[in-house]
Amino acid sequence: MTRHLTPNIYYDPASVAGKAPPISDETDILIVGAGPAGLAAALTAAGHGLRVTLVDENPVPIETMGEEVPLHFGGRMGAAVSNRNSVLQTLLDARPEIADALEAGVDVRLGTAVWGLFPQQRTTAWIEGSVAGLADDKNAWLLRFKQVIVAAGRRDMGLAFDGWHRPGVMGVSAAQRLATVYDALDCKRAVLVGSDTQALASAHALISKGVQIVAIIEQAGHVSGDPALLGLLVEHGAQVLTGHVVREAGGDAFGVKRITAVAVDTAGRPVCGSLNEIECDTVLLGVAAIPAIELVEAAGCRTSFQAGRGGHVPDTDPVQRTSLPFILVAGDCAGVWSSKSLDDSISRREGRIAAHTALAALGVDRGPNDKAPMPDEPVCDVSVNRAAWVRASTVHAQNEPFVCLCEEVTASEILAQQPPRYLDWTPADTAVQSVMTSSQANGSPNPDVTKRLTRACMGPCQGRRCREQVAALLGIGAGVSVDVIALASFRPPVRPLSLQQVGQIEETPQMHSRWDAWFDMPSQWTPFWLCAGQQTVARRPQDAIRDTNPPHNEG
Repeated sequence: MTRHLTPNIYYDPASVAGKAPPISDETDILIVGAGPAGLAAALTAAGHGLRVTLVDENPVPIETMGEEVPLHFGGRMGAAVSNRNSVLQTLLDARPEIADALEAGVDVRLGTAVWGLFPQQRTTAWIEGSVAGLADDKNAWLLRFKQVIVAAGRRDMGLAFDGWHRPGVMGVSAAQRLATVYDALDCKRAVLVGSDTQALASAHALISKGVQIVAIIEQAGHVSGDPALLGLLVEHGAQVLTGHVVREAGGDAFGVKRITAVAVDTAGRPVCGSLNEIECDTVLLGVAAIPAIELVEAAGCRTSFQAGRGGHVPDTDPVQRTSLPFILVAGDCAGVWSSKSLDDSISRREGRIAAHTALAALGVDRGPNDKAPMPDEPVCDVSVNRAAWVRASTVHAQNEPFVCLCEEVTASEILAQQPPRYLDWTPADTAVQSVMTSSQANGSPNPDVTKRLTRACMGPCQGRRCREQVAALLGIGAGVSVDVIALASFRPPVRPLSLQQVGQIEETPQMHSRWDAWFDMPSQWTPFWLCAGQQTVARRPQDAIRDTNPPHNEG
């Protein structure tokens, strides 16, 4: 047997070619989220001879909740969340259709998060087909799919004010989740900040769980949400303060004890002598309901700002397809509007449409007979409203609250594009100044440059509490509308993964044999501006990439 080497051919040991990770499982239709839209999609897709997998991250581990993922839980989780079996039973009781899906033959996986979607495209050409990254509380693995329906729901926009770092300041959707799905909300007296229909509906749902809504604070001159819901909250004792924002959430390290509200003028500046102190243990942020698009955004689906759908959402066609036709969206992550919040049949309709579209793509259905529902007309200018909240609450705060709590970045540091304080940066640093100048080259600030300079949006919560605030601040600073400011980009994993979980993902023997080559790059530890054009393998010396064990023929 003779070994023949092919001369003058160089093999790059750092290449990913032929090193795709093993896929642990496969399905035909993957559905992400077991809310009304996801369950409707699963029940519609079942019974056609295909493998249908329904994944929902609830019950979320308490450690993940502590990182404010997927919602802003604000430290108001009751002790019940630590009992996984009890929480799982509560979840099944709250969503009886999960049992229906199981009986219909759907592979239901609860307590399992999807941390990434990896379609085969230019950046992942070495992966065969489309792959999803999944993880439970201990393990992570890969699953191949043909069609995916993302029904990831919504979250709440963060809003910085003095004391918003205290336990007890949380998203109103997170409070509703803890109260109605987990039966584990540690809250008695709450103040609601914001007054759109989504916020009022969530607050009303809390009343039946023993929560008293003592006040509703709205920076605009009037309440924008459903009048009937507002009336019900007022009947239960809620005080309405329009033209106000939270000046400070007072308390101690254990949580909020009170808030101080202040009246603001039309420019968002506080009005002297207008302080109003309210005793409470929780502040519910209901400024805006944000479609949870992180998963589809990181997968490469095209998104845009659509005011009628609540802000940045995936671009979709009338049958729920995104710009990547095998990725579909349904429910609140496809758009949030008032009538959808009041009637979950709209989300269910979207789920059924998406399921029929996926079935048609797989050749077992003629496609949906219905078209996606159209959103309501916005009750206000969404861009102006969000900028007004941030201006009145954050820019005109009496102190300098951290907008990005994870990385401790203030509004002034974001507006000045100031790098982290621990870098000892000075305004005379020409390298940083050049990056700042380039970020303004297209006429509007670049949030990704802001992220890299300041570290805002780079903490454990992955920007869920600050990403919209940063965009609003950049719009205010540049004097442009918020709807033309892109959001800081997301990359997988879109859910926190421990090193132990990552270690569960299998690797091929080829990757094991030359793993060190993946780190043998000039730019690995050197800043890109000092690499002198050697960032890519193609520009490296040939001797550096010669493989000592190239492929060979044997005979």
